[in-house]
Amino acid sequence: MRTIKVGLIGLGTVGGGVVDIFSKHREDFKHRAGVDVVLAAAADRNEARFAQLGLEPAICTTDAFEVARNSSLDIVIELIGGTGVAHDVVIAALEAGNCVVTANKALMASAGQEVLELAKEKGLDVRFEASVGGGIPIIGPLKHSLISNEISSVMGIVNGTTNYMLTRMTEDGLSYDDALAEAQAKGFAEADPTADVDGFDAAAKIAILASIAFNSRVTLDQVPTEGIRSLAASDIEYANEIGYTVKLLAIARRTDKGIDVHVHPTMIPSGHPLASVNGVYNAIYVVGDAVGETMFFGEGAGAGAAASAVVGDVLEVARALDAGNKVVGCTCVDNLPIRPMAELEDRYYVRIVVEDKPGVLASTAATFAQHGVSVESLIQRCPRGKDSAELVYVTHRTTEACMNEAFEAIRKLDAVQSIAAVIRVEDI
Repeated sequence: MRTIKVGLIGLGTVGGGVVDIFSKHREDFKHRAGVDVVLAAAADRNEARFAQLGLEPAICTTDAFEVARNSSLDIVIELIGGTGVAHDVVIAALEAGNCVVTANKALMASAGQEVLELAKEKGLDVRFEASVGGGIPIIGPLKHSLISNEISSVMGIVNGTTNYMLTRMTEDGLSYDDALAEAQAKGFAEADPTADVDGFDAAAKIAILASIAFNSRVTLDQVPTEGIRSLAASDIEYANEIGYTVKLLAIARRTDKGIDVHVHPTMIPSGHPLASVNGVYNAIYVVGDAVGETMFFGEGAGAGAAASAVVGDVLEVARALDAGNKVVGCTCVDNLPIRPMAELEDRYYVRIVVEDKPGVLASTAATFAQHGVSVESLIQRCPRGKDSAELVYVTHRTTEACMNEAFEAIRKLDAVQSIAAVIRVEDI
């Protein structure tokens, strides 16, 4: 039985989970994979973690590059994160002849082409299942099980922090600030939640998924992104009133004009399966021409879920190495254009705060019409004890450009105090 030597760089939450799985299931892996996978090297800046995880001192180092450049290894696992040192570590590992397994969404969404092209040149494998959806199998199915399909769309809830917050805001009426504080107290949100609440985490993941689904390179900087900071409890209540649920969706579609890709808060029908995905769970909804509609659901984060995906990738690489399988390189060869945000079409929910006086409703509705925006429905509310009212419009499908022109004109109306909220509406 062949022995596959693995080096692990980064012993944080996910890295610790990887060590735990290896220690518990090494004998099982011999039967499942037909190879003996051995953790032969480990690196972390925090030396205390070596003893905490029960690792032998002889295989441990604080120098990540000592592991990456170790040519006696077969596979290097990179769990540092980010695009700085992690990038250099991955490149060094490939240059040394090591296959790579990573959970690094930022790296694969920004430098994936460079990494995969180098791997192909060297005849090495790079796997990154854990970069999207934690323990949810999605990259593997897109590359293998669904490869016979033309994928028309892939979208989903791919950030557990924001999904937890929106669940609490929806079910218990919490404000954004209270929901964030609770998520931080429970360990679901970082002290600096920017990557999650501003949508950057989700943007990196949809860039990866779109690249695979459409065989065309999509990078993080090409994904228009809007987070959930501006969402108010009242917007979630209005959504519920008209039969919708608010989720932070990452969306990618193949069109005749190119790829539509974006991340933003979205109202979806409350009866759709994605609407019932709550708490820290993730779900990814894929539509193919042969398979139809599919949805992949599960825990999107956490030591166990992400470590499961990482070790799964290690075993797949180990089996391929043992069998002498030829590596399939990057398949992003179609070079489809990314459509400008201004051209994208959606329905819109718009909440406008106005002075409570006659003629305001008519003037705002007329302004929409003047800019080619057709109104589907309207709710008017007058909060008690105030001289203002709220006008809540839901539009028919229109372009982002038309909406922006309408907003510019509406803000100039004397009676308009603010456009308090704009949320896209998806009838999936």
